[in-house]
Amino acid sequence: MKTSIAAPIANNTPVKTPNVPWYPKINRSHIVRVLELVQDTIAISLCIGLFCVMVLQLKEIFLSLGTLRFHEITADIMFILILVELFRLLIIYLQEQRVSIGVSVEVAIVSVLREVIVKGILEVQWEQVIATCAFLISMAILMVVRVWIPPTFEGIDPEHQVSNRLKVSKHHD
Repeated sequence: MKTSIAAPIANNTPVKTPNVPWYPKINRSHIVRVLELVQDTIAISLCIGLFCVMVLQLKEIFLSLGTLRFHEITADIMFILILVELFRLLIIYLQEQRVSIGVSVEVAIVSVLREVIVKGILEVQWEQVIATCAFLISMAILMVVRVWIPPTFEGIDPEHQVSNRLKVSKHHD
């Protein structure tokens, strides 16, 4: 005896497929690795650019040493120090994949002090002097407070050494 399987009746109704979202099919870890590679490439290109600017600025300083322009040479040296700190910030970013609060604050402080040196404190309006003082005080407070800020990434605690030094110095006193 033969058994036959009847074919389904075709009534031109579409067959419903289950709603499967498209996003589980994406390999997220691969996308993250590619984006991190792009970020690192940008940071490396910034490092190369900063290094080139530092070399050009040093060349300019050495060429201008014949003339005694103390004010301008001091401003140029401060500018190179700012570039060095920015370079250090990028190196920390490439090594640890984070932006250092301490280095960022140091760059801000040196930048403001450079502007004060370039313009001269006596030639600036009193409102700008007060604003500059308030900014420098807030940056100093941030430098002190950053020691107690918990690390943002697991395993990275840039202020750990400072905290340990404070504990050791209190223990010896």
